[in-house]
Amino acid sequence: MPTQSIQRRSFLIGAGASAVAASSLAKSLANSKPGDALVAKPGNVAFFDADGPSTEIWSYGGGIPGPVLRAKQGERLRVSLRNELPEATTVHWHGLRIDNAMDGVPFLTQAPVVPGDSFTYEFSANDAGTYWYHPHVNSAEQVGRGLSGALIVEEADAPDVDRDVIWVLDDWRLQKDGLIAPFGDLHDAAHAGRLGNVATVNGKSDVIFRPRSGERIRLRLINAANARVFGLDFEGHDPMLLAVDGHPVTPASTGSIPVAIPPGGRVDLLLDLMAKPGEKFRIVDRYYPRNAYVFGDIHYSAADPIRTTPRKIPTSIGENPVAKPNFTGAESFEMVFQGGAMGGLREAKYKGKSTSLRELAGMGMVWAVNGAVIPPMTKDDVGTPMLNLKLGTSYILRWRNNTAFDHPIHMHGHSFHVISRNGRKLTAPRIMDTVLIRPEEFVDIAFVADNPGDWALHCHVLEHAQAGMMGYVRVE
Repeated sequence: MPTQSIQRRSFLIGAGASAVAASSLAKSLANSKPGDALVAKPGNVAFFDADGPSTEIWSYGGGIPGPVLRAKQGERLRVSLRNELPEATTVHWHGLRIDNAMDGVPFLTQAPVVPGDSFTYEFSANDAGTYWYHPHVNSAEQVGRGLSGALIVEEADAPDVDRDVIWVLDDWRLQKDGLIAPFGDLHDAAHAGRLGNVATVNGKSDVIFRPRSGERIRLRLINAANARVFGLDFEGHDPMLLAVDGHPVTPASTGSIPVAIPPGGRVDLLLDLMAKPGEKFRIVDRYYPRNAYVFGDIHYSAADPIRTTPRKIPTSIGENPVAKPNFTGAESFEMVFQGGAMGGLREAKYKGKSTSLRELAGMGMVWAVNGAVIPPMTKDDVGTPMLNLKLGTSYILRWRNNTAFDHPIHMHGHSFHVISRNGRKLTAPRIMDTVLIRPEEFVDIAFVADNPGDWALHCHVLEHAQAGMMGYVRVE
């Protein structure tokens, strides 16, 4: 269960939060062209109204989130990072299948970019869809302070919509003075991670979305939070699922189940906004039932409808060029995720030595994979691979969650097919890069190891990754 709840109209600040119209939401995400520089630096933002206290943050270019990077599928991107932070950093291009040297994992794929230095990333955007970028140095704090941004790779034949809208979802743990609360809480690391008490869309709290009746929008949802799973219920509306983690699915209604987006995950929705002019609806985050809260509102404008009957359900977007695994000849492995509070783990191996959980907790390391706590990577020692994979070979991995908490497992460098959950085969396997595994659940994923290099594999609850649940697989 979450340790932090969110209340409407900010119990922290006391002042009424600002209402953000849909048009200003879109404009708040500044676009950047390939070749532009990302400048990571400290800054200040106001999550609430202009009269409320400002919050010291870290960001790309001074805004939360950073600029939207856009490219066409197949285009080559060249993005320079300049580091004006007080510590080293990198950029990881979450979900993109790119060259290993451009993946942004410190020591494993590149040296950290120290303060005052720059690094240029160059890679091809082979997969269309919704992606994002964030640091991979001290990620729990650097992402938690605001370093993230959207990266959109446009399809050659995109679905016909009236508007394409990006929502970068996040949460923040703020003190009563408006400052970000300190990082490094062992309780967070051993439980659900760092859950905030203020939720934002594109850096603003208490959003009011103002559509016009009859609109169809493509809503790109990106979860940039350290640990919170968002489960959004669009009251009075019936969203259609369009894509998950950038990869298309056959468009279908999400039904009465809230749309769940785990940390690191992305979901594209088609939303037909067919209510009457002037009507109002709530968007409620119901993922944690005991701590449900109003995430935002939909207030229809008074203007005449664009149309009075909804458009036809579109056909699926064209597939991305992800290799299909050979199930007949696939090799199989199991990874068991263990530890944390209430997990029952008494001891685990740490640097080859059996160590009690109490001793491990004293070092801030409380999670294990297959009985081993994975030490942080350093300049002198990145450890050994969790798996050695043969280039071009198909694999089936079973990821088993033997803990009391959620784990969104993210694999770098590859997209995988989720083929079954808890032993039940999916009728239509989904291609993903970040899959949410609930307590005592397991999933089977299949992929072709077709991208050579050392690729990070970790829980995207960033406090979990930092506390023993981040390793890598080697493809050669």
